[in-house]
Amino acid sequence: MPRIRVWSVAVLLVVIAVITAASAVVRTSSPSAAAQLPQGSASVAGGTDAADGVLVSRTLFRESTAAIVVAPGVAPDSWRGVADLARTHRVPVFALDDTNRAAVAAELSRLGTTTVYAVGDPSVARDVGVGAVTTDTHDLSGNRPPEPTTSLVYLDRAGPDAEITAAAAGARVVRVPVADPRSTGESVRALRENPGAAVRAFGADFGSSADFAARVQTARSQTELPGGGQLVFPGRRLVALYGSPGSPSLGPLGAQDLPASVDRVKRLAAQYQPVSREPVVPAFEIIVSVASSEPGPDNSYSSMIDPGEIRRWVQAARAAGIYVTLDLQPGRTDFLTQAKRYADLLAEPNVGLALDPEWRLKPDQVHLSQIGSVSADEVNRTSEWLAGLVRARGLPQKTFVLHQFDSASLENRDRIITSRPELQVVLHADGHGTPPVKLGTWQRLISGLPPNIWMGWKNFYTEDHPTFPPSRTMQIQPTPWFVSYQ
Repeated sequence: MPRIRVWSVAVLLVVIAVITAASAVVRTSSPSAAAQLPQGSASVAGGTDAADGVLVSRTLFRESTAAIVVAPGVAPDSWRGVADLARTHRVPVFALDDTNRAAVAAELSRLGTTTVYAVGDPSVARDVGVGAVTTDTHDLSGNRPPEPTTSLVYLDRAGPDAEITAAAAGARVVRVPVADPRSTGESVRALRENPGAAVRAFGADFGSSADFAARVQTARSQTELPGGGQLVFPGRRLVALYGSPGSPSLGPLGAQDLPASVDRVKRLAAQYQPVSREPVVPAFEIIVSVASSEPGPDNSYSSMIDPGEIRRWVQAARAAGIYVTLDLQPGRTDFLTQAKRYADLLAEPNVGLALDPEWRLKPDQVHLSQIGSVSADEVNRTSEWLAGLVRARGLPQKTFVLHQFDSASLENRDRIITSRPELQVVLHADGHGTPPVKLGTWQRLISGLPPNIWMGWKNFYTEDHPTFPPSRTMQIQPTPWFVSYQ
């Protein structure tokens, strides 16, 4: 099935900051319970209880004579009060369940905790073996604020106890959609605002410490994508005008001049924001090599637009916060040969690549007499080159779009490599017609997809009957991440 990510599966990016003293009078039990981590370090914390409050506490707290334990079944609304109490007293929080009782008991022992404030059934807190369990906030002592020199960026896929514990240790918390510090503009900004901070990640999804440290460095040094961050999805949804400059017959992008195209695609993308949880970023999908009925001087049946003519569109798009995908219709030329012609444009941080196999001919084929197709090997050679360009130029992640409207156009689709971290592969469904016909094409194309595929959808102004409005488009399952208009 297509790769689907939702914002409810969250990771936490936390930057330690100095927390001002609470207005309430709090009895303190130690000068500062916050742990001091090496400045400038970045690593992934491990453990069998990774990504829960125990590991967060173990990393961020040296000691704490008081703590909060939350019993199972506590109403979600109660967590706001827990958060306020933990931040005020600067103490760790543990959500207790049947799987972590021993780990919580061991952590309370390590912290030297003598008093636990119980939320929910107090008998549950007593099971962890702490001497005093109370439900009276006046019995809860606290810790002093962390030292001003404390500086930490901390990422975690965890429940509310982990987030609250991090904040209680003096943390700034930022939610991001995947376990990667490059995920969003906010997560990147947090790292850049704290260039000397120690960085910790929790959970297997972050990979090795070496990989994580490299991503932290990338987040601090690389250019961001339109909409912020350095990963294409799931931090944004793209809505694009498709076509070629100055050629209205090829799509709506060419139906007006450049300034008007910028305005039009911004208005189009804005129509999707009310029905999208993710930020919607406007995009251009520009056909830069156009399928031709004539062989041309190179016998390719493809006319390539001078990259200099496309550059002003790319530059204007970048200035306007618009993502660009360069679309290839190569005829008898292979995709990689044409892609390399546009290498300088693809080296721009807001530019990705799209392959249109319908217009990839065999040596004896011609357009409109035969429908083209491409082998998995040719797709993989092209993606390998593009991924290498991203690495060599220090670029943010790029889209790698594969257009498809029938099963034959992408040969051996199961052999297409979709795991290159520099690229996010989009399978773009180009079916048109009535809603049943379009949805039938969609169902055929999403069947048996390789892993790590993000789905794209095309709406046609003249060939769909009717054209799906944004609300209907966003009801398609799985929800498309790249929507283009032709």
